[in-house]
Amino acid sequence: MYINSGYLNNSLLDFQDTDNPLTIGSCGAYFLQSYPKLQTCRPNGRVDYQLLYISAGTAHFYFDNETNEIIVPSGTMVLYRPGEFQKYEYYGTEQTEVYWLHFTGNDIPAILQDYGIMDDMRVFYAGVSLEYAALFKRIIIELQRCHPGYPEMLVLLFRQMLLLISRQLTRERIPGNGYMDMEMDLATQYFNDNYHTDICIEKYAASRGMSVSWFIRNFKQYTGSTPMQYLVSIRITNAQLLLETTSYTISEISHIVGYDNPLYFSRLFHKQKGIPPSAYRKNKGHRL
Repeated sequence: MYINSGYLNNSLLDFQDTDNPLTIGSCGAYFLQSYPKLQTCRPNGRVDYQLLYISAGTAHFYFDNETNEIIVPSGTMVLYRPGEFQKYEYYGTEQTEVYWLHFTGNDIPAILQDYGIMDDMRVFYAGVSLEYAALFKRIIIELQRCHPGYPEMLVLLFRQMLLLISRQLTRERIPGNGYMDMEMDLATQYFNDNYHTDICIEKYAASRGMSVSWFIRNFKQYTGSTPMQYLVSIRITNAQLLLETTSYTISEISHIVGYDNPLYFSRLFHKQKGIPPSAYRKNKGHRL
């Protein structure tokens, strides 16, 4: 079993903050593999709020009493409010992966409603996304390192998570959406990690067992742009950064962001930004 966690001021005690709108108290992760079972039971709940995200496998939750069981699949969030009966179980055979976060404050109901999480929502689908896991991990690290200003950083990261949840809640639900979300999330992550290489959209789709037309159509629905437009956007954005902050030549930057032909890169940059890369650098200057 993998476990990792962090606590505000290194205190494991739950607490209620009535002085601030939102405070993050703790965050952690459980990944069950060979470990047979992990159970939590709090008959009287806690004084703070708890948000749990099932990133893989399934989990078993009980609401109001020990017999009202709900099996929660991956991509689902579970929200406990202060004083609510809590019982949940994870099983190694189900390969459960869960992230959890405790938070408190004097304006929590209003904040949650701002992001589409109403008072009667306990279990809601948020999508299978690597972004959630990345945010939970960053929150854990912030709690462990306690760098200056980290309580504020915790709130900013959590609000980013709430915004992702809000986007998912307001999206039009379609059959198979969970599978599509997972595949498109993997694709965007792959493109971000490998944008500087010669990516073939057709080969990528085939490697994931998808037809090219299905992949392009759903990628555009998910991101608002085609796969190639998405790649070009990443490349040009990173080229802008290099033009502003380095002394690399236009030709070198072209190769760094994935274009072997500097002339083609310059034309594409001009088309995207309305100005050649040389003129862009001159206007922005070198902020080295």
